[in-house]
Amino acid sequence: MKREKKISKEDLINPSLVVEHIDIEKIDVTAYFEACRKMGFTARDMWATAEIYSRMLRDKGCKVFLTIAGSATAAGCMDVPVKMVENNMVDVIVSTGAAIVDMDFFEALGRRHYQLFAKGIDDELLHIWGLDRIYDTIIQEEELQMCDSIISNIAQRLTPRSYSSCEFIYEMGKFLVNETFPLGLKKDTKKNSLVETCYRHKVPIFCPAFTDSSAGFGLAMHQQGRINKGEDYLKIDAASDFRFLTELVIKANQTGGSTGLFMIGGGTPKNFMQDTVVCAEAMGYPVNMHKYAVQITVADVRDGGCSSSTLNEANSWGKVDQDNTQMLYDEATKSWPLIVSQVWRQNKEILASRTRSHYLDHLFPFFIG
Repeated sequence: MKREKKISKEDLINPSLVVEHIDIEKIDVTAYFEACRKMGFTARDMWATAEIYSRMLRDKGCKVFLTIAGSATAAGCMDVPVKMVENNMVDVIVSTGAAIVDMDFFEALGRRHYQLFAKGIDDELLHIWGLDRIYDTIIQEEELQMCDSIISNIAQRLTPRSYSSCEFIYEMGKFLVNETFPLGLKKDTKKNSLVETCYRHKVPIFCPAFTDSSAGFGLAMHQQGRINKGEDYLKIDAASDFRFLTELVIKANQTGGSTGLFMIGGGTPKNFMQDTVVCAEAMGYPVNMHKYAVQITVADVRDGGCSSSTLNEANSWGKVDQDNTQMLYDEATKSWPLIVSQVWRQNKEILASRTRSHYLDHLFPFFIG
């Protein structure tokens, strides 16, 4: 009888198993999308999603907001939003803290996600080995704790006051372009993290639940250390995030433009961004509903949630116009890269001349310079 080989931690944390991120510029799905246009079900929905996204980018006055929830970036899609920023396909990003800190910033520090092929492996054993599982990928807990410490270190450097998550993430980007890393780290060769790319391109990132991530551990460590010394400490102000985002929507409307949403998953980022229309009215600046909206999700509508409601339901709240919307019930690691690649190839000339919001420096003075 053949004996099964015992699996060790070293078998799982193996360079050959590192998750590699798809490059949307190296794939061409033009013919596939043309076929999808003439098909049905999810195929035609994916084609329609790409068409509406193209309309957002061709609409000169439209400001495009990308919302990210879920773990698609850890599973091989980390470079998709990077390419969206580099190719002028998005103006503002709203994300979960995990996607920005535990996944993107984590890899920017030289750490990696690994594919998990071992079937039926005991999660308790993974815990003993210090390996954290994200469905069929894993990371090392000690490396994530290092990420916590870096966040704490960044907080220690800053003036103790209230910061929006956008402002703190800007400081994370500044840290990544710095030549000197603390804690004995060497600058990693990876230079295209989303945090650093957005810093260089002046694209704001908002995380409405920023502390629900590795950042929360780092900031709690920072605050407790300061409290122990009787010193003031840095705070994250989620209300200012909401106000800043709402002001971006107001400015887009005041300049004769519109807004479009490209949503990966749902949750807090989606709801936070959709609510800006209602918040603008509450602040005394009535604006139009989001003109365009597409969402990629596998959530069920039957529990009344569907990752913060269907887009039709959002219309009943006055958040999203129904004329240019598409729900795509699909898994994001499959459809997100294909859609972005197709739209990028279709609109290269338009994207090359597309300009981002000229009012960002006014709202975010830390972008100046």
